[in-house]
Amino acid sequence: MIVHFIGAGPGAADLITIRGRDLIAHCPVCLYAGSLVPRELLSHCPSDARIVDTAPMTLDQIETEFVAAHAAGFDVARLHSGDLSVYSALAEQLRRLERRDIPYTLTPGVPAFAAAAAALGHELTVPEVAQSVVLTRMPGRASAMPAGEQLAAFAATGATLAIHLAVPAIERVVRELVSFYGADCPVAVVARATWPDERIVRGTLGDIAAKVATAAIERTAIILVGRALAAEQFRESALYDPNYQRRFRAGGRS
Repeated sequence: MIVHFIGAGPGAADLITIRGRDLIAHCPVCLYAGSLVPRELLSHCPSDARIVDTAPMTLDQIETEFVAAHAAGFDVARLHSGDLSVYSALAEQLRRLERRDIPYTLTPGVPAFAAAAAALGHELTVPEVAQSVVLTRMPGRASAMPAGEQLAAFAATGATLAIHLAVPAIERVVRELVSFYGADCPVAVVARATWPDERIVRGTLGDIAAKVATAAIERTAIILVGRALAAEQFRESALYDPNYQRRFRAGGRS
């Protein structure tokens, strides 16, 4: 028996990986975060699978499902939205499985920031404009930020920021960033990326808060900030420069 944690992607059901889809298809038990994982993915479950929406459940109740499946010898498909590596509440579940010697696997998924960038039609790293992407969030009721992980500290680098769980605090985000990036810095808010009701609000640090308020976007959105979002006059990458020698191009160095 194995618990298979699967990144279900940001919303669109066809953005799950082939591996993730195949794991769902062979597991007699499926636990999914119903508030964020599309129900269309459940069509891959076996017809007689036990399907449980974990959205209203506590961690103790989820653990009970794992333990029951383990006792019965049933593999579990545990679906999380986006990718497992960030903001997935994965670590606490793995800790409990390890305490009980229940084996597990991890299958990555398409993360929300990547889906948002695709919706915008932008690369988040542009030569000599931004070569780093910071994934962060704002403090909230569920979790405080560790000491040193303040938004201003990340802003000081000039990197592209992908800020999760922050739309309700958009005015605070603007206040903390404007002195580093300038009021004219491009900002985009992507709500429910890849879902049928996806919405995009584009603006600058100077006007994005008002635009988000007008659009009435209050949750399930990511804020992207940085000059890379509107870069036009930038040096092209050396990767495809005919004068740049590399091992995979004829005549290049090995």
